[in-house]
Amino acid sequence: MKNLSSRIANRPRFVKQINADFINLWRSVSSVKSACYFLFLFSFLSLSLSLSCNKKSSSKTEISFWAMGAEGEFVQKLVPEFEKQNPGIKVKVQMVPWTAAQEKLVTAYASDNSPDVYQLGNTWVPQFSALGAIENLDSWIQKSSTIKREKYFEGIWDTNVLDGKVYGIPWYVDTRILFYRKDVLAKAGYSVPPKTWDELYDCSKKIKAKLPAEKYPIYIPTNEWAPFVIFGLQANAQLLKNNNSYGNFQSKEFQYAFSYLINFIKQDLAPMSVSQVTNIYQAFAGEYLNMYISGPWNINEFKKWMTGDLADKWMTAPLPNMSGVKYPGVSLAGGSSLVMSGHSKKKELAWKFIEYLSTTKIQVELYHLINDLPAVKDAWEDTSLKDDIYLEAFYDQFQNVVATPKIPEWEQIVFSKLQQYAEYTARGVMTVDEAMKAMDQDVNKILEKRRWMISRNN
Repeated sequence: MKNLSSRIANRPRFVKQINADFINLWRSVSSVKSACYFLFLFSFLSLSLSLSCNKKSSSKTEISFWAMGAEGEFVQKLVPEFEKQNPGIKVKVQMVPWTAAQEKLVTAYASDNSPDVYQLGNTWVPQFSALGAIENLDSWIQKSSTIKREKYFEGIWDTNVLDGKVYGIPWYVDTRILFYRKDVLAKAGYSVPPKTWDELYDCSKKIKAKLPAEKYPIYIPTNEWAPFVIFGLQANAQLLKNNNSYGNFQSKEFQYAFSYLINFIKQDLAPMSVSQVTNIYQAFAGEYLNMYISGPWNINEFKKWMTGDLADKWMTAPLPNMSGVKYPGVSLAGGSSLVMSGHSKKKELAWKFIEYLSTTKIQVELYHLINDLPAVKDAWEDTSLKDDIYLEAFYDQFQNVVATPKIPEWEQIVFSKLQQYAEYTARGVMTVDEAMKAMDQDVNKILEKRRWMISRNN
């Protein structure tokens, strides 16, 4: 009896009064039958209290959200406000490394264990749509007051549209623009950055004439496919043909653009090998390189390196165009999208979370946390973005961006093949014509399964 009293007395504080009453009753028990009765009654009430507590703790509905890389870490700071606005919802965030993201998401889909909401690089949207893994969002957008097409940059929105249906909502955006040394260009007679291909070439020639032989006007790394594709698009090249089932890199438009860039390397206006540039920021600070096509992730890095007397010696500009007819020239519509799992059993709540992350306020907060550029145009009115002199060029460039071909095989094509043939051509191993012929042959092999699927559907 003494041991029982001791165990009961050690229960949580919120049942201490009940404990005391039962202890008193226990001590007054005069028969085994009565003791059994009171033990049963006490156990029943304890179980009821336990179930009540468990019910209270699990009363919230949980939705899962997978985000990649740094976004997976920092988005967790935005979740508490959402949960505060929606007391019945709990968001479980899982951070996934970019290097493992595709495999983990495909595996999750195959095992019917996809998160309710997840982040996709916008070039991945076609792959997950083809799998049937993500929800068509048209009906959700139609009834939303937060998410509307006109609130986004047109080219960015289009990256999520497949066969006229929307499968993702832009979360943050990026593109490529020109980073340049103002002082070096000014010495070459360019008080403003080049706006045409002819000006870019002329500017480079004039800079080279004033530089030591071991320094270069521009950097066109052959292990970065984006500039070659961008200039191809500016030349009106159709990168793939026949319903994106065959390569079209032998087209005169793409070959012209490709040759234009390779000639910078051939004429010693850009370094031959990427191994010559071990630190792009140090190279920029030392005038080893003076123009570079890159994205918003480099702004903070340049700010770190370009300090003191160099702080006002660099700037950003939209990309030049093939001709002066339209400026800026087209660039790539990059960034990440928010998608909803087609298997989610909590789609209403999942959509509510997507809407929350798409509000102007939260878009600005995400930028403050991690420098991801907002997808929502109204967010750019915030002074932290509007007054940043280096971001102005990005905003202007977002007015003219386009998606790359919307097929699952696209990244394989550019990473494994286009970069390879750019290197061969720059080193003189192949001519441009030979390289692009081989490029199309390789692309056609990659797209063989796509052609089979198209013929089967037809």
